[in-house]
Amino acid sequence: MLAKIPHNRPLTPLLDALDGELSIHDLSLTELEALCSELRAFLLYSVGLTGGHFGAGLGVVELTVALHHLYNTPDDRIVWDVGHQTYPHKILTGRREQMHTMRQAGGLAGFPKRSESPYDTFGVGHSSTSISAAMGMAVAAAQQNISRKVVAVIGDGAITGGMALEALAHAGHERPNMLVILNDNQMSIGHNTGGLATYFAKIWASKTYISLREGSKKILKQIKPAWDLAKRTEEHMKGMVAPGTLFEELGFNYIGPLDGHDLPLVVQTITNMMSLEGPQFLHLRTMKGKGFEPAEHDPVGYHAINKLESKTKAPEGVEPPANKGPKYQDVFGRWLCDAAEQDPRLIGITPAMCEGSGMVEFSQKFPHRYYDVAIAEQHAVTLAAGMACDGLKPVVAIYSTFLQRGYDQLIHDVALQNLDVTFGIDRAGLVGQDGPTHHGAFDLSYLRCIPNLIIAAPSDENECRKLLHTCYVHEGPSAVRYPRGNGPNALIEQTLTAVEIGKAVQVRQGQKVAIVNFGTLLTEALAAAEALDATVIDMRWVKPLDTDLLDDIARSHDLIVTLEENALAGGAGSAVLEYKALKAWGIDVLCLGLPDRFVDHGDHKALLAECGLSASGIQASIEARVTPSSIITPTVVVV
Repeated sequence: MLAKIPHNRPLTPLLDALDGELSIHDLSLTELEALCSELRAFLLYSVGLTGGHFGAGLGVVELTVALHHLYNTPDDRIVWDVGHQTYPHKILTGRREQMHTMRQAGGLAGFPKRSESPYDTFGVGHSSTSISAAMGMAVAAAQQNISRKVVAVIGDGAITGGMALEALAHAGHERPNMLVILNDNQMSIGHNTGGLATYFAKIWASKTYISLREGSKKILKQIKPAWDLAKRTEEHMKGMVAPGTLFEELGFNYIGPLDGHDLPLVVQTITNMMSLEGPQFLHLRTMKGKGFEPAEHDPVGYHAINKLESKTKAPEGVEPPANKGPKYQDVFGRWLCDAAEQDPRLIGITPAMCEGSGMVEFSQKFPHRYYDVAIAEQHAVTLAAGMACDGLKPVVAIYSTFLQRGYDQLIHDVALQNLDVTFGIDRAGLVGQDGPTHHGAFDLSYLRCIPNLIIAAPSDENECRKLLHTCYVHEGPSAVRYPRGNGPNALIEQTLTAVEIGKAVQVRQGQKVAIVNFGTLLTEALAAAEALDATVIDMRWVKPLDTDLLDDIARSHDLIVTLEENALAGGAGSAVLEYKALKAWGIDVLCLGLPDRFVDHGDHKALLAECGLSASGIQASIEARVTPSSIITPTVVVV
């Protein structure tokens, strides 16, 4: 085991040789095992430099090496799912010297990205997509008479997603030539039942057994009672020692579960399965964090890590960073526990995001009122709807980008029936290094058009707590969106206090220009307002809007500037423009938000600046819209 993450670059002679003329296809098993050790060491080193997803990649080192050794990639297609287990894949496919740029602006993405490398056959950020995509590639190869092998690697709980099960059912019906590999790292399904399972798995994957099985099929199918008996006998034998009956029933030839860290066994089994016709399913058991002892014992805690910081002191004259407030997810988690203490009807629901959504304490204090539905966002939303039908008050904690997957259920099952479900929408806005697959850039746009739903956008930690409670006590569908990361360290009131729905707060009085802020860009808005002597409104609510206050500032200002960390198309600014058109205001409105493109990964503050949402960017956009003489020299302080 490696005692700690190395600060120094490890010696990797085989990896170095692969960067030259040596091919991974030519390595012996002994060399492949040595390559696995080097790959694991380099992964530990590189993630220590950059931070990023950690445990899942360590767990698939042997599988990654086996796949690239056996398959003619990228001509043969390997589709990864979930995407954060692909760091070893990136190291082996010509990107080793770029690993220090992982998740940084202009650097490698933290997930497979088609534009980054031909080896990344399908872009992956969400989960449970690999089987559908791989089946599409297998069908495309068959339609075009191309001899190409296709593999889907699904893991880290992704098999629990409904989309994966839909794809399995369809593949079992259409019977394309494809291999699905389940990386079962104990974040997924059933445990290996022991040596007997491994023994039978070796038999079922052997060429002798496969040949005998296929030959018997041809003979016994002519005698239906004999064929039915033989088929049932095989299924029952497999069912006693392996969890493969489901996959067999869906139409797959199931092999496993096998030790995914036994490289010779993995290589031998995949070699045997490569020549088989129809859909194949290989179940591998792996250890998340394999090779790094702390991660083996705490796979959740080491799912991802921050980069290793230098222990040297800051130079003289450099001020230490300002105190940060708590993470918004922790503000949500604290409110959830406090509200549950007061209301026994409160139920907490999450689709496999307990830690990320700040629900650990709630799950421990209220285990019988906590439901982790796994990677099943659609089910999470409709489960909440069913609970609300019969007197409970469910709170669904979900990332903005993941709620997109439950959109029909949100409309049809919750809002249409006007059910009392509260959504805590985490990771709203730009999330930084995880990039466009995880940016919560569209929730205001896709939520605002839904009838019956109220939408809150708090500006700091205290507002987040108050708006969460306001939405919870509201009898109907509601959503509170808040960002990833820390707040500005606002003083948090410990009481559970509701505010008036649809009422904004004026936080600064200025002249001529009014900045109408939605969400956590309030600090940037105030900084820009100081330079421009602008009025600042913390809107709090995206739906319903405080139209009375909007009418007041429209009468007393020359320009209204809307500000949001959401796509401009259909967002909060659009709501203000719609109201302007309805009331036929003569005032100009400038909307600032995320541009009409997918914003790449990088540092959050740098991305805000890139999108013109820093204080200086806001100020520049306003100054470009008005004549210099129309801006008054600032003389008014914050009210």
